[in-house]
Amino acid sequence: MSTKPDKHTLADVEAGGARRRSRFSLEPLAVRSASWVEKWFPDTFVIALLAIVVVGVAAIAIGSTPATVMSSFGNGFWDLLPFAMQMAIIIVGGYALASSKPVRTLIERLAAKPGTARGAVAFVAFCTMVSSLLSWGFSLIVGGLFARAMGRRKDLRVDYRAASAAGFMGIGATCLLGLSSAPALLHATPESVPQTLYEISGYIPLTQTMFSWRSGVLLLVMGTVSVLVAYYTAPTGDRIKTAADLGVDVTDEPADQKRSRPGEWLEYSPLLSIVIGGAMAVWIIGKVISEGPLSAVSDLNSYNFLILTLALLLHWRPRSFVQAASRATPATSGVIIQFPVYAGIAGILVSATNGADMSLSHYLAEAFTWAGQYIGLPVVVGIYSIVMGLFVPSAGAKWALEAPYVFEAATESQTNFGWLVQVYSSTESLANLINPFWMLPLLGLVGLKARNIVGYTLMYFIVLAPATLTAIWVLSIGVPWVPPVFP
Repeated sequence: MSTKPDKHTLADVEAGGARRRSRFSLEPLAVRSASWVEKWFPDTFVIALLAIVVVGVAAIAIGSTPATVMSSFGNGFWDLLPFAMQMAIIIVGGYALASSKPVRTLIERLAAKPGTARGAVAFVAFCTMVSSLLSWGFSLIVGGLFARAMGRRKDLRVDYRAASAAGFMGIGATCLLGLSSAPALLHATPESVPQTLYEISGYIPLTQTMFSWRSGVLLLVMGTVSVLVAYYTAPTGDRIKTAADLGVDVTDEPADQKRSRPGEWLEYSPLLSIVIGGAMAVWIIGKVISEGPLSAVSDLNSYNFLILTLALLLHWRPRSFVQAASRATPATSGVIIQFPVYAGIAGILVSATNGADMSLSHYLAEAFTWAGQYIGLPVVVGIYSIVMGLFVPSAGAKWALEAPYVFEAATESQTNFGWLVQVYSSTESLANLINPFWMLPLLGLVGLKARNIVGYTLMYFIVLAPATLTAIWVLSIGVPWVPPVFP
């Protein structure tokens, strides 16, 4: 009688092996974290409301009046309205671009490369972090598209939650060390720096920030650690939950294009797509020529314009483009409702002052400056950036408000300005792994709730935060002091 095991026995052996291997990885902890978060983590809108309460009470505790707190919240409520529209366009335009046949085919081919479930998740993390060096907005789309592509694979069971969390690592780790770093670009453009800040910082060239060798080493550390965490936290065997298990439709198949009446001729003809899309492409080329590719990449309006142009041209027919955009529109609800709330929170944090004309942000800055004399200013700035990012996520936009306090402390301790800019940028991204603000566009693309992926992003934070702060501490040794330059 043959002793060769049958197919079912082999499957059982493989599943058992995966469980044994997980003892030597972060998988068990990640699975428990994911299960706990899925059970207890509230909706992102509830988190935003709780943040209002926490920041509002803290502002009152330092001496601000309830009337001042409410005024600051109301005055700041609409400050992110243009940005919310930009994020909504990222979701709609990104999905429309992804569902076009050429892009869908390219992503499918790349997503078919990994041969294991863990390798697939690590591949998503790697791709989204590389794309984030060009643009953080681009990384949101790339991460969401690759996660969906992994969810469509029939030959490999990939945990859709882990893949979606990996698709967030551009925003959660590396984006502000690349070309879309608002703080670095701000100081490299003297005419854009507020006068009061310029008088302190002067001109800081990109060679001292994103193109310095220390920034490159920090990027390598954060990227390597993130890929390893992605690999070792990815569920295997019977712990995997696919997109189908979660009830998420990731087909992205285009609808049938059949004309039902003569008046629909232009809707199904590529004529208007060619004419209008071509004109839009000419505008983009002109902007790149006149302002340079770096400016075009870092300008979110131009980036969204490019995405819409490509989506229109690649769908070929207006009806196909409109149908894809319509399918994506419901996913924008979280952005539209919650971004104004976070803008109001930022208003309280920065504008709700007490009798001494001091706000919460002032007291936080003073506390961390005081601590800097004991553990080094760069490490303190890193911790401060993480803490502030938990309450006011901004992708570096709030740096202009906080930079004066940081640079004043840096001048006293003679700490390199350019290095502090990169420290601040890299660590602010880590807060995004906990605060769901920046997850909203990605969640719209992948069709999940924050509770589905925060269990995994929390694991990234637990490992990546101390690794990043340690790297900052080591790299800060011997950084030369460079006095402000005023060209």
